[in-house]
Amino acid sequence: MDYIDRIKLIKSEKRITNDALSDMTGIPLGTLSKILAGISDSPKLSNIVAICDALETSLEYVVNGIPENTNNFTLDRGEMRLIENYRALDSHGKELVTLVLDKERERVLRAAYVDGSAELEKTNDARILPTAISAESGLSAREIRRNRGLGKRALPLFDMPVSAGVGVFLDSAASDEIMIPDNDRTSEADFALRISGNSMEPKYRDGDVLLVSNSDYVEVGELGIFILDGSGYFKIYGGDRLISMNKIYGDILLKDFQSVSCVGRVVGKLKRK
Repeated sequence: MDYIDRIKLIKSEKRITNDALSDMTGIPLGTLSKILAGISDSPKLSNIVAICDALETSLEYVVNGIPENTNNFTLDRGEMRLIENYRALDSHGKELVTLVLDKERERVLRAAYVDGSAELEKTNDARILPTAISAESGLSAREIRRNRGLGKRALPLFDMPVSAGVGVFLDSAASDEIMIPDNDRTSEADFALRISGNSMEPKYRDGDVLLVSNSDYVEVGELGIFILDGSGYFKIYGGDRLISMNKIYGDILLKDFQSVSCVGRVVGKLKRK
């Protein structure tokens, strides 16, 4: 692969069109098309740097194919030794080590949960659900909720609504637990959110309660919960934009925001009583 192939690969993975990349970089569409078609033999370094910044990848990877270290961890000597020893193991040994690590992490999380010090899982500015393991029999929080009711299970319902209009901050505290039917249709739901506004009408109305699965990614065309610069949105994912069902609302271009994240995939909504 050369640098053009790597740029095209990242564009494809991120579902970014040439038009969108041109807008994101400020490179004229004609110039960008020539670069990606290999017609421009000596593209400006500033243009390649702009493309790398827009695609959130390193110049070293694009030019030389050297993967970027994205883990942002600084390892001490003991940790490096553990990794070296782990790499020297066969598949059986690695499986045993992973099992012990998982069990120890579960023990620590369970102790934190009992002490009331379990942190909430964070995605950028949005706090979503407790990550700690429940103290009851070592089961996950979802498993405990499923075992407490016959044909129903409890689900956290968040106080603050996600906007289906102008954007409302997704609050960190769930106001209460609601009981929902426990069936195949609802089994993916991890939490519930109440929407406000009319931008997703006619299918989703003001006050509807959405069933949401924890997810940091949705496919193009799927419904998701997104956090843009600290505000929550319930929209259709359009690759480089968020789309409303109500056509009186324009698309929300993701390039206009500094912080963009997906925090959930909408798997359904509760029927109105």
